Amino acid sequence: MAVPSGFYRGVSAADRVAQRRARLLAAGLTVWADPRIRTTMTAVCAEAGLSERYFYESFTGLEALLEAVMDTIAAEIEETSRAAAEAAGDNPAARVRAAVRAFVDLLLADPRKGRVAIVESLAVPKLRQRRTELLRHLAHQSAVESRRVLGSPGHSVTEDEIGGMLFIGGMAELITAWLDGTLRASTDEIVEAASRALLGIYR
Repeated sequence: MAVPSGFYRGVSAADRVAQRRARLLAAGLTVWADPRIRTTMTAVCAEAGLSERYFYESFTGLEALLEAVMDTIAAEIEETSRAAAEAAGDNPAARVRAAVRAFVDLLLADPRKGRVAIVESLAVPKLRQRRTELLRHLAHQSAVESRRVLGSPGHSVTEDEIGGMLFIGGMAELITAWLDGTLRASTDEIVEAASRALLGIYR
């Protein structure tokens, strides 16, 4: 049987490109999160087992890859937290706690994600702006969801946005201190404190 044009071992050219991109993203996370390794394109390619030719197939340079790593983590945080909140039912407090726990559990399952997105990104000047944009996006989503679920009685849209920034900014600092060992707290303590903070802002 003839192999369809553009296919190799049953995998299309587009799928092979997507697979290589995924390998580079995974390698980028591994290298960037490891303080023993200098984050370079060469190190990422070695970790992924791919040549620089394939690197440039998906990314214009190292910073583009690192930005994509950040974007992927932010999307996972948002999607995971939203799914957990929806699964928790209609009780507002239960939804908040479920969303916060899902976020914290995600970081416990792979601490590299929190370290890269929140801590290491500050060390790359050209990524600081993207970090700020992602945190503000999450803050806005927090404000929108809180208004929808909690009702934000008597609050203006601006006050809700301020609350979102306070919560996400505080969470970023809290998680940073937790990940670097400055703050010694259990998962339950982190979840409970963050949940109380969010509920307090919007009630």
